[in-house]
Amino acid sequence: MPLSVEIRRVTKRFSDVAAVNEVSLDIRRGELFALLGPSGCGKTTLLRMVGGLETPSAGTIHIEGIDVTEVPPHLRPAHMVFQQYALFPHLTVADNVAFGLRYKNGGRAGWSTKVKEALDLVRLAGMEKRLPHQLSGGQRQRVALARALVLEPKVLLLDEPLAALDPQLREEVQVELKHLQRTLGISFLFVTHDREEALGMSDRVAVMRHGRVEQVGTPAEIFERPATRFTAEFLGATSFFTAEVASLVDGVATLRLPAGLDLQVPRPDASLRPGDRIDFVVRPEKLRVRVERPAEAEMAVVPVTVEESIYQGMGTTWIVRGPAGERFVAWEQNAASVLDEPSALRPGGAAFLCWHPRHTVVLGGGGDA
Repeated sequence: MPLSVEIRRVTKRFSDVAAVNEVSLDIRRGELFALLGPSGCGKTTLLRMVGGLETPSAGTIHIEGIDVTEVPPHLRPAHMVFQQYALFPHLTVADNVAFGLRYKNGGRAGWSTKVKEALDLVRLAGMEKRLPHQLSGGQRQRVALARALVLEPKVLLLDEPLAALDPQLREEVQVELKHLQRTLGISFLFVTHDREEALGMSDRVAVMRHGRVEQVGTPAEIFERPATRFTAEFLGATSFFTAEVASLVDGVATLRLPAGLDLQVPRPDASLRPGDRIDFVVRPEKLRVRVERPAEAEMAVVPVTVEESIYQGMGTTWIVRGPAGERFVAWEQNAASVLDEPSALRPGGAAFLCWHPRHTVVLGGGGDA
């Protein structure tokens, strides 16, 4: 698939601090791509460099095959939608949308048609004469989108597009944005710190940390197979295990846990050798807590003590302690009513933490929290 944005070893320094440090990324044409990470990880700085609002200290940025590293923002085929929308309060919806057109060649004659088409696209037809304060948060966001789309960008840049919306609007606008992107077929590059937003909207995600890219992949890849502990924790994993590679036979690794328990998993890394110390993770929804030891021979089982249960309506979170005092967290859907089928598990009671070995994810280095 042709590339829409090519970022090559881009660095941005503010005095002695590298906000972005040698980042390289490819965004495909027509792709919805997310930059995900905590505050201060460099994702917004990277977005601003693609938009031309910041100049890289080193590296290059190409959009549609053209080097735009030194090109000013208004001459780039990429336009930005800001977190707070940046609408002019004294201008009508139509005038806000038309504002950017004055920087492009062409007379005013075609402006009204372009504005109408952009407002139709974001479902704001009939609101041309309203002022921003007369609109809801979701409508103001759509005005900001229309103002960018009227310029016919090749790439739309969005900085925390849902952050200013109340929770009830977020899911609705998330669906609208995804539908809009599919309709237009242009590349969307958006920044977010919300993992559910990134997983639910994007085709691919780049997880960022300390100015670098930690992992790139589809939402399913980074969620199910995090490469580092940081990525796993940021995406909600909380149960980490330490083990030693006891043996490697026919593509199967035997991992020995500190309690002397052995766990066989498909060989996760060709570089592993017997005697290696490794960390692995199992997502909370893949773990089960049982009063009785499961009968299935292929299940991984660790004896634990129940510390706490947290009822959350759709599911229950179990916090347990392993033989060496390790803290593990499991989440299980409440398929039946807990009023009809109360659990036999009680705080302080003995139990078994179990999971299928295929859900064991061995972590790489470089991701310590």
